[in-house]
Amino acid sequence: GLGYAFVPVMGAIIAGLALAVVLFWTVRVAIMGVDLIAGGRSKKATRTSASSSNPYIQILVKLYKFLARRAESKFNAIVLKRLMMSRANRPVISLRRIAELMENKGDKIAVVVATVSDDQRVMDKMPSGMRVCALRFTESARARIVNNGGECLTFDQLALIAPTGSNTAVVRGSKNARESTKHFG
Repeated sequence: GLGYAFVPVMGAIIAGLALAVVLFWTVRVAIMGVDLIAGGRSKKATRTSASSSNPYIQILVKLYKFLARRAESKFNAIVLKRLMMSRANRPVISLRRIAELMENKGDKIAVVVATVSDDQRVMDKMPSGMRVCALRFTESARARIVNNGGECLTFDQLALIAPTGSNTAVVRGSKNARESTKHFG
């Protein structure tokens, strides 16, 4: 006799527990959901401003943000992305490397979003009339380019000459050439 009376009571208890669990998880999900009103979680990992405190780079970022938005060309977006990179990701490039990369490019402007340094090993190989646009030139690199009949451009001058990046070649130095990368991994 006692076992039959106990089964409906157990059924009611189990049904009550199941209801409690469902209500608990419903409330819990509502509490832990993504807050869409506040903007949710950030899904962008790209930079939106320059990491540098250099005012010249910050002005260039403003200029190339505008050009990337308004000019129909990927060139300005590439330059903008590289302007916003950290200094470790904007490695120095030598004149020898630029001369090698620009060997079969004709009279295109070499665009380097970094510093251009001189290379004593490139005495004869330096092409005449080479035009280079860079953030910064070392004194000897600038002198070598100008003495060979070339031209050193800044990015604001480049924006006036080639706003869409026509007749330019974007080059960059080796990121893993830094001495510190030998100790990684």
